[in-house]
Amino acid sequence: MQHAIDLPAHKPSGQAYCLVSALEAGSCELPLDYIIDTAKAGERVKLPCLAFLLRNTQNNDTFVFDLGIRKDYQNLTPGYLERIRQMSFGISVPEDAADALAKGGLKPTDIKHICYSHIHFDHVGDSAPYTATTFLAGAGARPLIEGGYPGDPSSLFDSTLLPAGRTRWLDPTDWPPLGPFPHALDFYGDGSLYIVDAGPGHVPGHVNVLARTSADGGWVYLAGDAAHDHRLLTGEAGIPQHDVWGCAHRDKEQAALHMGRIRRLAETYPRVRVLLAHDVPWYELNKESRRGFWPETIDSL
Repeated sequence: MQHAIDLPAHKPSGQAYCLVSALEAGSCELPLDYIIDTAKAGERVKLPCLAFLLRNTQNNDTFVFDLGIRKDYQNLTPGYLERIRQMSFGISVPEDAADALAKGGLKPTDIKHICYSHIHFDHVGDSAPYTATTFLAGAGARPLIEGGYPGDPSSLFDSTLLPAGRTRWLDPTDWPPLGPFPHALDFYGDGSLYIVDAGPGHVPGHVNVLARTSADGGWVYLAGDAAHDHRLLTGEAGIPQHDVWGCAHRDKEQAALHMGRIRRLAETYPRVRVLLAHDVPWYELNKESRRGFWPETIDSL
């Protein structure tokens, strides 16, 4: 009998899975005490902004999770530019997601699906070149987009980000449970890729991806901004409440609950690789060799 925390078993033969590659799409330097409570005064951290390309081994779909930072980030909304200035973010975008895709011969028009983990500026990139793409975003983000800039001049969010007629709003209300997570969608219906409701902790509409990376039981969990630092998942650090900027998560309690679910996943399944959107350890290990960056694939556990 399958227990509540079990992940779906693989088929004896013909199991579809995903080839997963990282896409480097800028970086953001910020005060470390904004994201973990064990930071020293004045300590800063440079966070890579990673996107991920997932290719289904059977239907050949091209699915991109997040787009990192847009190269012309100066064209973000005035509200976001002011927030970046106030929080002393140091942004660098030598190449964006489209540039990273081109290294393996893919154009933006080759991408069938783009799923945004959430709609913060360091994840949404520039959606404009992806003219043949269906966009996926958590339904909780819809009011933020539809009520965004320029209708609301002070909004951080651009109301033109997601194209009309090519956007699918993901409502997790009726999604069944998966492993430690209350709600997840079997996106292709073949057990290869699940979109996981990450709850309202970080920001409304936040979703993660759990993808099968081998035919015999390997997985990767793409956690978006469920945590900005692995020490939050291991328990070595906690979520801070910054004196000036508050909390990096909209709902600190819900964010902590979701981190606990990811920790449970990692502790229960040794063949699940957890990767953050700002995964400093993984990035530092692979940035010189480019191992796992498209056109290469991340090794399955």
